[in-house]
Formats: sequence, C-alpha cells, structure tokens
Amino acid sequence: MDFISSKIESYCLQHSSPISEILNQLVRETQLKIMRPRMLSGALQGGFLNQLVKMLQPRNILEIGTYTGYSAISMAMALSGDGKLHTIDINAELEWIIRKYIGLAQLQHRIELHLGDALEIIPQLNTPFDLVFLDADKINYLKYYQMLLPLLPSNSWILADNVLWSGKVLEAARNNDPETAALQEFNTVVKSDPRVEVLMLPLRDGLSLIRKK
Repeated sequence: MDFISSKIESYCLQHSSPISEILNQLVRETQLKIMRPRMLSGALQGGFLNQLVKMLQPRNILEIGTYTGYSAISMAMALSGDGKLHTIDINAELEWIIRKYIGLAQLQHRIELHLGDALEIIPQLNTPFDLVFLDADKINYLKYYQMLLPLLPSNSWILADNVLWSGKVLEAARNNDPETAALQEFNTVVKSDPRVEVLMLPLRDGLSLIRKK
C-alpha cells in the first residue's frame, strides 16, 4: 500500500528531476523478468534516497536487502570522493541483474555486492558506516538494528523501509502474520530507544529516519 494517491505521486514525479535512464531500464527488466517487482524502491523513494545521500554526504553506506539494485544504484550515484556502498542480499539468483545494472551505471568502484545472510556478513565488514538502508526480511529488522547501532558513529543514520507494512501495523497482528508483529515490535523499540531520534514518514510503505545521537 502506498499512502499517497497515484495521482499525487504522479504529480510529484512530474515536478521532480528525471531519474537516470539506467534506472528506467532496470525497472522495465525487473517487471518483465523478476518475481514481485513491487519490491523495487521506485522513482519517488529512489530520488529521496539519492537526495538524502547528497545532503548527508556519507562516506560508507550499508544496504541490507538489494533486490535488483535500484536503491543501491540510486544512493551510489550520489556518493562523492571515495564513498562506498556495501549491499547485502540473500538471493543469489538475482546476482546477474544486480551486477548487470551496476556495470551499466559504471558504479563497480562504488558498490560492493555481498551474497548471503546479512547477520553473518555484517560482523565481517569492519567498516564504520555513516548510513544504513534497511530493506530486508522484516522478521530480523530488530536483530539488524541491535547489531548495527553499537557499531555506528554518533550522528549516523539508519533508514528502515516498510515500517507501515500496508497499514497492518495499526491493528493487532494475527497468529499467522509474524512480519507484522516483528515490525510493530521494531517500531516500538526504536521509538523508546534513548540512543536515537526517529521520524516515521508515510512515504510509499513507510520509511523511518533514525539518527544515532
């Protein structure tokens, strides 16, 4: 569920700078060849991530949940200097399309793809990340958060996607819906954590901006 109408989203896009043609191609190929293309960040969120990177100017970004690479490419395009983005995905079947579009965008020097379990990969990275984009399995959101926060420097950011979960977070989670329960717990823990400040936005399926104090 998107929390703005399609007409409003279309108006916003019409009055925003156009996205890269490489990203347009990635959208088309994802829709044609990959299951669940709705998982793409899309132009509005991708543009937001791109502008945010330009504003925050992080040196190192971690993305958990690559899918076909749209958000990784959107963020990496905004990096400057020796900035680097590490992205992790557990689905090795998507490697071909991720690497294809990283290459077409000429971002091989900016993006490092890791395939496997993020909970196992993160401790091996040994990199001081300034920005984390969390868009992976919802069951483990809290584990990722609890693992990463102590490792992040002060004034770093975690962006958590899908925190509204099609509006399901507003109601009691059903027994057969562990993802909703996990997101409700994640949202509650983050809001009450004195180490951070958080702003939840109704952008697409909900995006929380979490700043470590």
